[in-house]
Amino acid sequence: MTRRAETIELAVLGLLHEGPMHGYELRKRLNLMLGWGRVLSYGSLYPTLKKMLRGSLIEETTATVTPVTRRPRIVYQVTEAGTREFERLMSEVGPAAWEDDNFDIRFAFFGRTDMEIRLRVLEGRRIRLQERLDRVQRELSMTEKEVDRYAAELQRHGVESVEREVRWLSDLINAERSNGAPPVAPIRPAEQ
Repeated sequence: MTRRAETIELAVLGLLHEGPMHGYELRKRLNLMLGWGRVLSYGSLYPTLKKMLRGSLIEETTATVTPVTRRPRIVYQVTEAGTREFERLMSEVGPAAWEDDNFDIRFAFFGRTDMEIRLRVLEGRRIRLQERLDRVQRELSMTEKEVDRYAAELQRHGVESVEREVRWLSDLINAERSNGAPPVAPIRPAEQ
């Protein structure tokens, strides 16, 4: 299974823990979760839902007919096997847990995750970003003389974005260690 399909599966399972949803609502909520840069199409969602149905992770029921559509609406809900799979996926703390494609989804469901797992994922993400930051800063210092001012400015912008996220992660880690609660109203770097 591709990493993107695994990310979508994790997100669907997490959302369905909140309650049954139809495909349109799932797609809308997933797009909010994934952010503007990674819009999810129905062409990605429905094959994942069909695979999850075959694996008995979710089941579908038919909702009542609405006056607008006159067709019964298919609603998806998580099964016991889906709950176990969600818990398994959320307990994984390897490199995939802190990669760009997976971290945001996992973070959205941190409230259902053990503190030790949250800390390991946050620390892994911070280490990964610090490595990226170190590499970009080295490249910036080497290429500043070779690139025009706009390319250099774009590189500086990238450095500042990663620095902001590293600070945000450090604040979250410190809050977890001190009392297990996130700092008041953390703002994700993409929102600043």
